[in-house]
Amino acid sequence: MKQILIDTIPFQITRQQIVESEQKNNGKIIVQGVLQRSGAKNQNGRVYPKEVLMREANKYNATQIKERRALGELDHPESSVVNLSNASHNISKIWWEGDDLMGKVEVLSTPSGNILKELLKCDIKLGISSRGLGSVNNEICEDTGEDTLIVQDDFELVCWDFVSNPSTHGAFMHPTSKATGVNESYSPKKVKANKYNKVENIISEMLCELTCKCSLPRKRR
Repeated sequence: MKQILIDTIPFQITRQQIVESEQKNNGKIIVQGVLQRSGAKNQNGRVYPKEVLMREANKYNATQIKERRALGELDHPESSVVNLSNASHNISKIWWEGDDLMGKVEVLSTPSGNILKELLKCDIKLGISSRGLGSVNNEICEDTGEDTLIVQDDFELVCWDFVSNPSTHGAFMHPTSKATGVNESYSPKKVKANKYNKVENIISEMLCELTCKCSLPRKRR
């Protein structure tokens, strides 16, 4: 029996990249990076065979993208239909880089699109998440011996949405400074520490210092 299948890839961008994207794209924010990864187990325990994902990507490209109606929503609804009143972005291009399905995404000037734009400007970590219909089969991976959910041939891609709960490892999206340019996807392995780590370290040091001061014996008068 088919069910709604949702799988997410996180992306991270900087405020400066957003400013550059708006300057180079007539005020529009255009992000690009990995939309989905084939042949790799994600945090939901599912694997999308490349031939299945490639077939659906080709169909999506020939219809929704070609006709400029490759819309997605802000947050996942429990539906297999894209709600136009909640549309926040449109996918203008997809292509393959190895096993990674890449995409270029334009943030729209809709109510939900404006919310998405402000979240991006505030450095909120979001994810771009596929939504589709299909079934899965539980199989044992020969290499690891772990249970793996293999997405079956009946999978139908609906769209990609922006969500707040990233579930796939190692892929990020970021704005492009050129309307036709292609940038490399951001890799978290290249970053030793981000600003959130720094803030957490400063807070930890302050708390430690306060704790040490409070634990010192008071001088007798």
